[in-house]
Amino acid sequence: MHAHAVLPIAGLLVLLASDVAAQDTVRFTPTVSQPTFAVREPVLRVRPGTVLISSTHFGGYYTEEGGNFPGEVGPIYVEGATTGDVLVVKIVRLELNHDIAASRIYSTFGGLATDNRVRLLNDPIPERRYVWRLDRDRMVATTELPDSRVGQIEIELQPMLGRVAVAPRGHEAFSGLWPGDFGGNMDAPEVRQGTTVYLPIFHDGAYLYFGDVHARQGHGEVSGTGLETSADVVLEIDVLKGRTIDWPRLEDDEYIMVAGSARPLIDAFRLAHVELVEWLEEYGFGRWDAYQVVSQLGESTVANIVDPAYTVVAKFPKRYLPEVTPR
Repeated sequence: MHAHAVLPIAGLLVLLASDVAAQDTVRFTPTVSQPTFAVREPVLRVRPGTVLISSTHFGGYYTEEGGNFPGEVGPIYVEGATTGDVLVVKIVRLELNHDIAASRIYSTFGGLATDNRVRLLNDPIPERRYVWRLDRDRMVATTELPDSRVGQIEIELQPMLGRVAVAPRGHEAFSGLWPGDFGGNMDAPEVRQGTTVYLPIFHDGAYLYFGDVHARQGHGEVSGTGLETSADVVLEIDVLKGRTIDWPRLEDDEYIMVAGSARPLIDAFRLAHVELVEWLEEYGFGRWDAYQVVSQLGESTVANIVDPAYTVVAKFPKRYLPEVTPR
């Protein structure tokens, strides 16, 4: 049985589909770049339990000269995944594969910029592009700070996957900038190597997408971009049969987490925490007891305040979970 076969999603001891079928390893080189999350012809079909060895798209945005931002890898059709199941994506490996990352500040995009939807009297922020040199051996990045006394800065790298998504419900299609209940551009630093992402499924086959690697990003992504670059990835793709969730759930060695996305920011906070309370109910907590312990032990981070919907990650420390099999 795989280590993640027993999952605190909804109730009984559950065997993942990969415990029944032999695990596949699929090497896939993406060639089609998608601008939106939607139902479309799959670029690949895999079985539950597949280990996918692949990479995110590389584009001009990541070069010295600059250029367009590449789209997402996908969709990947997961055989046997239905709307009554949960898609499980474990990030086994996330390894940067380029020596440059790019980040920008924009005049009308970002958490501190003039809002291009509303007329304001603020002077626009001057647009500027920062090229970060990545030392992948030392796992640090350096960039020039032209207006600063220090001249340059070196920071530690913390690679993350900005976008993991399924196709949204119905006939909806969302651009790559959007996060939502389908996952998408959550821009959460918690979505990194070692994290398992659980996503609701709105169409049979799930239609998995991924992309938007950041070599590093602060919580909030306040200027609108992280250290944008590309990476090689190893993803373990599975299906939790007969269980459903409403919002993306995350799990690592220390926390169970929920990513809620909405505007205003308080709604993203509420959505994430309601789902977190419901997750604790699956461990046997009464609803109001769960509400109480989340109030005392819960943690939260703001993943982004720049996308069309903001994202908040609500966290609960796993060391306080009961040592019992969830119902």
